[in-house]
Amino acid sequence: MNSTLESLKARGFFSQCTDVERLSACMDAGPITFYVGCDPTGPSLHIGHMVPFFALRHLRNAGHTGIALIGDGTARIGDPSGKTELRKMLSYAQLDENAVRIEKQLDKFIGFDGKSAFAENNKNWLADLNYIDFLRDIGSCFSVNKMLSFEAYKMRLERGLSFIEFNYQLLQSYDFLMLHERHGCILQIGGDDQWGNITAGVDLIRRKLGGTTELNNKHECFGLTFPLIMRADGQKMGKSEKGAIFLDAALTSVYEFFQYWRNVNDADVNKFFKLFTFLPIDEIDAVCGGNINEAKERLAYEVTAVIHGAEEADNALSGAKAAFSGQGSKAHMPTVELAKSEIESGIGIVDLFARAQPGTSKSDNRRLVEQGGASVNGNVIRDVKTIVALKDADDDGEFILKAGKKKIIRVVIK
Repeated sequence: MNSTLESLKARGFFSQCTDVERLSACMDAGPITFYVGCDPTGPSLHIGHMVPFFALRHLRNAGHTGIALIGDGTARIGDPSGKTELRKMLSYAQLDENAVRIEKQLDKFIGFDGKSAFAENNKNWLADLNYIDFLRDIGSCFSVNKMLSFEAYKMRLERGLSFIEFNYQLLQSYDFLMLHERHGCILQIGGDDQWGNITAGVDLIRRKLGGTTELNNKHECFGLTFPLIMRADGQKMGKSEKGAIFLDAALTSVYEFFQYWRNVNDADVNKFFKLFTFLPIDEIDAVCGGNINEAKERLAYEVTAVIHGAEEADNALSGAKAAFSGQGSKAHMPTVELAKSEIESGIGIVDLFARAQPGTSKSDNRRLVEQGGASVNGNVIRDVKTIVALKDADDDGEFILKAGKKKIIRVVIK
């Protein structure tokens, strides 16, 4: 197997390949162009979306050319893969706005230079397609029986599959054809849930442009998928109690992002190092062979630095140390501000925690207190009638609240 593919496999980026021997031969013969796509169905990518883009960077670093395809066109339909229900339809204006934001996120992560890596948008060739011509030219290459054999469609048929979603595979396959014709792209990579769509694209290119097994056949194309990443506890990667772990710091703060990795299951640490950092495997094994808590802290730091930059990772680490070991800077802890007038004459403990934790209800915080999960400046509070006043502040005139075992909030009085 090609050395780059071997490296991807060693890091966990390998599940299925349409023809690994032929792909290896092509990669051994020289640099190839490949692509990975994502649809702008939201304003931000979350960490679960990023697995193929980490693979993109590994391939780009090995000398190959990567295309990040923004699915502004396919998002108008919605991919049924892995979904139990029809996606919510967004306006074209919203999709366009999401596409701009996501391209900026990917540019920050990948570094588009127009040569070794660049972005494309399938809206450019899908938005103005003539439906009749598309059906005659592209639809005629697809077998409905074969499409229904793919797992994505099987799952949805049980609950109901709309005709608009049924067209998605044709559009994604057409993307591969367009990227092949425009940029010489010969490989599509993605998660295992994309296997049916990817192989359909390979087959479409063969049908439209011809395909042989000769190494010098410029129309020979391939598909490579990765395992869908699950946590050791069986939950989907990139999810927390509050929902997805977004790259946008306005949706998931850098501190929360850091803490997500700091608190992963012990059994996931080595795997996540290999997938979500660029540390050499021998260094990863050495780190994971030592103290597990130190390994988790290193994992949190490395992933945060990759996504948000070293300065933000330093701040998040400092905030975590201040919160849990009293060493770092409180300035980098999650902080909320309360007006002096709100607390001068005293504020109920339930109200205080509700104000410090936006999005939580008073009943949530009442249970937190009753179950012994609330503390103020290190003192556990169990009585929901407790009143907190300025006199209870620490030496800096602040309050350090702890909600449960892992969440700490700094309350600053203004």
